[in-house]
Amino acid sequence: MKDSLPPLREVIAAHDLRAKKSLGQNFLFDLNLTRRIARAAGPLDGATLYEVGPGPGGLTRALLAESAKRVVAVERDPRCLPALAEIAAAYPDRLQIVSADALKLDERALLGSTRVRVAANLPYNIGTALLVKWLTAPAWPPFWDSLTLMFQREVAMRIVAKPGSEAYGRLSVLAQWRTKPKILFDVARSAFVPPPKITSSIVRLEPLAKPLAPARLADLEKVTAAAFGQRRKMLRQSLKPLAPDAEARIRAAGIEPTVRPEQLSVAAFASLAREFSPSP
Repeated sequence: MKDSLPPLREVIAAHDLRAKKSLGQNFLFDLNLTRRIARAAGPLDGATLYEVGPGPGGLTRALLAESAKRVVAVERDPRCLPALAEIAAAYPDRLQIVSADALKLDERALLGSTRVRVAANLPYNIGTALLVKWLTAPAWPPFWDSLTLMFQREVAMRIVAKPGSEAYGRLSVLAQWRTKPKILFDVARSAFVPPPKITSSIVRLEPLAKPLAPARLADLEKVTAAAFGQRRKMLRQSLKPLAPDAEARIRAAGIEPTVRPEQLSVAAFASLAREFSPSP
């Protein structure tokens, strides 16, 4: 389905929109690419989509053109609101524009009981923080049925990294403990205006019904922060600040105290989290 709106370049020129580095903005002009990203979010017919950082609305238009029932778009930059309002007029009652900072927003209060899929070309400067916010929500299953997100390639590699790799770290553990992440495809620098200095990747994350291994979220966050905060050190050193008997607790988790954090599986980190959990 093709909309009657002018090309995105014309929209940006008409509203004098220039991407702001301070907001991590890089605009996508290629509507074929935005349609591909929209389709990566799955069949959209009848679905409600939650989008963060729509900017002038390239992906927003693609989501609506791909038959999304409704799109809730959260935009922090007031300069983009008039362009988004034009899309809302072209798709009556299907686009809700929310002027807010997504990092501070309570999505459950905004969306109520509506189940959504998240699809977004996330601003580079808040992408990781937003993902961590969604991965560490106290309530699980989360408000979203899937995440289809654009990140810097380096961040995408960290999300899907396996133990033993240089990219494996705290973000890998948190993502893989609660979701099944997969890199779908890369997006070249030339697709953006202005072109960023790095390649981007589209990542899809699907929530697991329950975490990969039992652990309290707060304990897992505490253990991974301590371990990867000093990733070159052995666990007996990096986890010592968490408990005076750290070495005994590491052994109780079935792990050698001399290993380094990047060698541990997600399940092993969950075991550590259980051992370092304070007594009830």
